[in-house]
Amino acid sequence: MTDTPTRRRAPGMSAEERRAMIVAAALPLIAEYGAAVTTARIARAAGIGEATVFRVFKDKDDVLDACLATATDPAHVLRELAAIPLDEPLADRLVQAAEAMWAHLARLGAVVGTLHASGHRGGERGARKPDPGRREAAMAALRDGVAELIEPDRAALRCDPGKLAALFVGTLFVHRHPAGDGAEISAAELVDVLLHGALSDPGALSDPGTLSDPGARSDPGTPPEPGTRPESGGTR
Repeated sequence: MTDTPTRRRAPGMSAEERRAMIVAAALPLIAEYGAAVTTARIARAAGIGEATVFRVFKDKDDVLDACLATATDPAHVLRELAAIPLDEPLADRLVQAAEAMWAHLARLGAVVGTLHASGHRGGERGARKPDPGRREAAMAALRDGVAELIEPDRAALRCDPGKLAALFVGTLFVHRHPAGDGAEISAAELVDVLLHGALSDPGALSDPGTLSDPGARSDPGTPPEPGTRPESGGTR
């Protein structure tokens, strides 16, 4: 007896549905084996015959390219963001968003990293050339999704929800969870700093500068003449 999935007759479905089913079965295998995974193993994981794979994919590279496209598609994490209840506290909403996006990055890194490490380069044959604007479109969609989570608390913010969302998403992508370098930060800690700042008492700073009013900036005035120094505003 083995735990190999029982092969079954492929259920009636469209070609796109069948492709999606095969990709879903292949993704965890690709994360583990990279380009070394076989179509026979993928078929077993999907519970179908190997011939069924080739009814909707030209070859294994076509399967790998489809998996790569799915892994980089933010649709799944966008659905998770949209499912976060807006009646929960803002901090809780953002913690859930951070965890969902970190999970997305982990899945993406596992698939892309393993494929590249095993020698696969998506679209090399010209079948799927990378779209230069695709990454920015995905980032914009993520920022918009987070901005919608922040919007109900617009009145309590010092900046536009879109700007806060951009800062939030950018920070998440820079500080992927877990850090693994002894400087791990939880989603709750990141959100706390984002919403409340790193200072326990801003008034304790010897020179707070313009931190208390980000919109306050001194008028730069007219640039000094060449060879002269700007006035310091004080006496020596």
